[in-house]
Amino acid sequence: MTPSPHNRRQFLASALGALGGAFGMSACQRAMTSSQAILPSGSTALPTEPFSPATEASASLDAMPERPLGQTGLVLPVLGLGGSASPLSRTQDEAEALAIIERALALGVRYFDTAANYGPSEAFLGQVLPAHRAEVAIATKTSQRGYDGAWRDLEQSLKRLQTDRIDLWQFHALTHAWDLDTILQPQTGAIKAAQEAQAQGLVGHVGVTGHHNPDIIVAALQRYPFDTALVPINAADRHTQRPFITTVLPVAQQQQVGIIAMKVPAYGRLFKPGVLSGMPEAMGYALSQAGVHTAIIAAETLAHLEENVATARAFQSLSAEALADMEHRTASVWQENSFFRRWG
Repeated sequence: MTPSPHNRRQFLASALGALGGAFGMSACQRAMTSSQAILPSGSTALPTEPFSPATEASASLDAMPERPLGQTGLVLPVLGLGGSASPLSRTQDEAEALAIIERALALGVRYFDTAANYGPSEAFLGQVLPAHRAEVAIATKTSQRGYDGAWRDLEQSLKRLQTDRIDLWQFHALTHAWDLDTILQPQTGAIKAAQEAQAQGLVGHVGVTGHHNPDIIVAALQRYPFDTALVPINAADRHTQRPFITTVLPVAQQQQVGIIAMKVPAYGRLFKPGVLSGMPEAMGYALSQAGVHTAIIAAETLAHLEENVATARAFQSLSAEALADMEHRTASVWQENSFFRRWG
């Protein structure tokens, strides 16, 4: 007899709880005993003592600055590792992917972003992160809009990542009004799966992502109390007809939504003579925007990863004049650096 969706979800929660125990110590137990845990109070898998607000003044000269992620209670370094467009998303590059993940952990990266449709990315992270589960925050995504499809993606993500809990589950690549309308259907939409997963302790926070249409992200934040939004933030954005920076960030700040920056260097296309000189400018620009809390950037090689982390460690907020200068330099190349706006 095939179990009902409700019973199947409850069975999944029990099975994953047993899986967590198989690693020796549960995420909750490790979090309670680890002084390095970055995860918040107020969750079943996290420490019970409150966190002190993090500031850009790091406790160690070698540490990355940290910021609270909106109202989630998560306190994250300003740089996380992206799981797409890199060895992490290519089956044939497993050895390189695992080396990047291990090195990221060693360098102090504590935020890992992936998705159900990023090829082997979740499975690669699942080979490394369980042993460090108390010290890391894991974000993944579903492109499904309906209830059943979203639950299937979540079940698969939990199994691939070998974890009993996703810290941030995101509805991926919102573009059209129907995306949001379908997700928010009370009985048949993916939001119902998210609410059930949160009630069962399988998901901590819920967010949205979008690379194409900032108005849909604003609509999402106005129609539902999403915890986070993952959006493109770079120096070319200001020149687009509807910039994410001026459209989404003010609404997110008003509602204390956590903002995660992506497309920070536009896959490196911004690094050209007369445009941006390199990652210090690209990352500095994104992280200096009011309301941006962290950025996810993929790494093609270990050298790229180490450069990114060194840049994050040295980050200091840039002046308005420096930001305006970068915007001036991107004025003639903004269209080619907004290519992702044509996706979807």
